[in-house]
Amino acid sequence: MQTKKLALAGAAAALCGVALVAPPAYAGSPAKTVTVTVMGTSDLHGNVLNWDYFKDAAYSDSQGNAVGLAKVSSLVNKIRAERGADHTLLFDSGDTIQGTPLAYYYAMVEPITETGEIHPMAKAMNAIGYDAVTLGNHEFNYGLPLLATWVKQMKAPVLGANAVHEETGEPAYTPYVIKTMKVKGDKPIKVGVLGLTNPGVAIWDKANVQGKLRFTDLVESAKKWVPVVRKAGADVVVVTAHAGDNGMSSYGDDLPVENASAMVAEEVPGIDAVLFGHAHNDVPQRFVTNKVTGQQVLLTEPGRWGNRLSTLDFQLTKQRGTWVVTGRSSTTLDTNTVPADPKIVELLQPQHDTTVGYVNKVVAKSAVDMSAAESPYKDTEILDYIQRVQTEAVEQALPDNTLPVLSIAAPFSRSAVFPAGDIRVRDVAGLYVYDNTLMAVKLTGAQIKDYLEYSARYFNQLAPGAPVDVSKLTNAGGTPDYNYDQLSGVSYDIDVAKPVGQRITDLAYEGQPVPADKEFIVAINNYRQSGGGGFPHVTGAEVVYNAQVEIRQALIEYATAQGTIDPADFAVPNWKLTRDGAPLF
Repeated sequence: MQTKKLALAGAAAALCGVALVAPPAYAGSPAKTVTVTVMGTSDLHGNVLNWDYFKDAAYSDSQGNAVGLAKVSSLVNKIRAERGADHTLLFDSGDTIQGTPLAYYYAMVEPITETGEIHPMAKAMNAIGYDAVTLGNHEFNYGLPLLATWVKQMKAPVLGANAVHEETGEPAYTPYVIKTMKVKGDKPIKVGVLGLTNPGVAIWDKANVQGKLRFTDLVESAKKWVPVVRKAGADVVVVTAHAGDNGMSSYGDDLPVENASAMVAEEVPGIDAVLFGHAHNDVPQRFVTNKVTGQQVLLTEPGRWGNRLSTLDFQLTKQRGTWVVTGRSSTTLDTNTVPADPKIVELLQPQHDTTVGYVNKVVAKSAVDMSAAESPYKDTEILDYIQRVQTEAVEQALPDNTLPVLSIAAPFSRSAVFPAGDIRVRDVAGLYVYDNTLMAVKLTGAQIKDYLEYSARYFNQLAPGAPVDVSKLTNAGGTPDYNYDQLSGVSYDIDVAKPVGQRITDLAYEGQPVPADKEFIVAINNYRQSGGGGFPHVTGAEVVYNAQVEIRQALIEYATAQGTIDPADFAVPNWKLTRDGAPLF
């Protein structure tokens, strides 16, 4: 039998009751024990079906993973059947409504804010029966109105204790929820879940949240709210955090720590487990010792895109009239072990089919095959296409500008291809996989040199005479491909034999060395301009263009207008890798 109570300081939070059966007690018998299972997903990123919209085929990768909520649903059904639905809960740790053409379509092409249609992620998660969902940073990508619509469509409470109103400091979203499980013949068990989102939203989605929301430190927020959750009667406290566990940040010290999940476990007493996300790792089970209590806190992360499901088991024992957690463990289950749930497939098929039709729309023809496979270490035609579109968009928007216009782009996807012949929406979307908007800033020659030196950290140093192994050349220090920026409009070499900070040589504009004080306009995406990746100078640079033009859509519209994409019209080899001055390739 289900019950509902209020368990939110100053606000109403949903409260559901389910029944648990405890073993009968006899004189001299051991104390009662009950097991509660929490299942968890994170970083679903718009994946419902096991489908790759960029390839227009069933999803596959070299590890044999499957993706999507339809697969997750089958595992959830299996665990509910094995453990008893009244013994289980299902949570998510964020990054739900962005990441696939499916999610993009219902945010931008036919936005749910205008059509009133149920967002595909809300439709699927409601059908599966989530108990609580936490905000990820990508929830804010499409603006607060779309987020508010999705939150309203969700049957489960959407949590974010540390996303607060700018002016009042009060939570902008539900901070936590208490789930009550009835135990036959005994006191019910209460599971509290506190949701924490990522402070990086203030940088990454500055245009959407500035002046409206701020994002407080995860540790300090947990210190504030965990006692509230305990006081509300929680016997088990789970933190769902959209933050990795390495204690590091991709930005500087201006904001609270980005990947603070383990820090929360170590520094905040009263937490039994942290279900975390953001890092896209498969972490079946990790224990962290709380510095205050000495207790072991359980951590787990369920991969990404629905390829894993975390299961956390809590053993509770009755001690002096109170349920106490006396054991905890977790693992991650692989969703490639089960078929897709036909109920979810059927429910989402219409929206899936609409999206497939959209991504297969022909927008232009390509004169030749163009591939991004070598883009991380060679100047390629396909990235030059991005550079051309960005440059022309800024030039057209600034007709009175007399400064040279440069452009920045990064190799987002090594698998991107423009095949010779028909170019479809999915081909362009596969090249530019992020929902960034175009901006332009003013930089000097000296600042551009600094920027390129910072970008060139991406390469491992290559000793004289050492063999050139492209698999070991890039991603130094774990730097992802999307944080290797290439610049068009100037020419330069990157000497990978030199140490970091001394690699950019022969930086020139129109064949002449670039003076330190010469000014340029630089086309750049909003993620980078707002501080994503920590590149120098751009966050404080004068912004000269910001019309909120989505870059992916600009690429599609340019291709449509041109009719044919021919590298002869735009490809300009302007940078190369060298070793001690000699070309590497």
